[in-house]
Amino acid sequence: MRLSANGIAIEVEDHGPAGGEPLLLVMGLGMQLVAWHEGFVAQLVARGFRVIRFDNRDIGLSQGFDHLGVPNLALDSMRHLVGLRVKSPYTLADMADDAAGVLQALGIESAHVCGASMGGMIAQHLAVRHPARVRSLTLVMTSSGSRALPGPSLKVRGALLSRPADPSQVASIVDHYVALYRLIGSPAYPPEEGSLRERLDFSVRRSFRPQGTARQMVAIAADGDRSSWLGRIAQPVHVIHGEADALVPVAAGRDLAARIPGATLDLVPGMGHDLPAALWPRLADGIAGVARRAR
Repeated sequence: MRLSANGIAIEVEDHGPAGGEPLLLVMGLGMQLVAWHEGFVAQLVARGFRVIRFDNRDIGLSQGFDHLGVPNLALDSMRHLVGLRVKSPYTLADMADDAAGVLQALGIESAHVCGASMGGMIAQHLAVRHPARVRSLTLVMTSSGSRALPGPSLKVRGALLSRPADPSQVASIVDHYVALYRLIGSPAYPPEEGSLRERLDFSVRRSFRPQGTARQMVAIAADGDRSSWLGRIAQPVHVIHGEADALVPVAAGRDLAARIPGATLDLVPGMGHDLPAALWPRLADGIAGVARRAR
């Protein structure tokens, strides 16, 4: 269903019993709500949650912002690397307001929140900008944005900035994403090739909006370092990070947990920058555990 949230149209899916504890899932850079696998959602519903997943602005079936133009990623990446200010068409704080707007549109006063990667950055803003909306916070494979932290290798940076060989062909786009997943995914939990391609094919056919991904990428760069205000997060927080994450190195997870008072930390051996099926029970238990602390 499409809702009006924060003044824009956001695509939302609502799973589980209406009386379950609300859990808002916030996905990462360029990723659609379907990146929260139905099997993982089912495990969360089985733990008593009413699970809400949505497409962030500019991605999937939510409202686009093509009228704001396409950023020069190479130039903006260079400015970010040398510490110069990056201008973005919209901000991660705007996207946090979108998330709060989704809850408001659904008539949900407050919810547990789980954010992955960029979604974890948005969730940090949500917890500070709309504290009454957030019961607990689970931050997965994300970062404080501190410039002191190690970043991805040049190979990974290059892969993020690369494009499919033929953006007009679904098969070429899927090949591109398969290569990226192989580079940043979990080395201890590699996905089966056929199922990975099937899911990526479904995702690309649902929506392919590289310009939106570019604008989101610039929003991340423009957001910068959140370290100075993370201590203001008062809700129970659980941090989950893969020890083999090639995109957001594990030091970011340790740093994030250290900066948020009372945060718990689960470092997962062999996990990269994805959500492998073998780890769904562990991830779901972590979310359920911090929800219990919030009660």
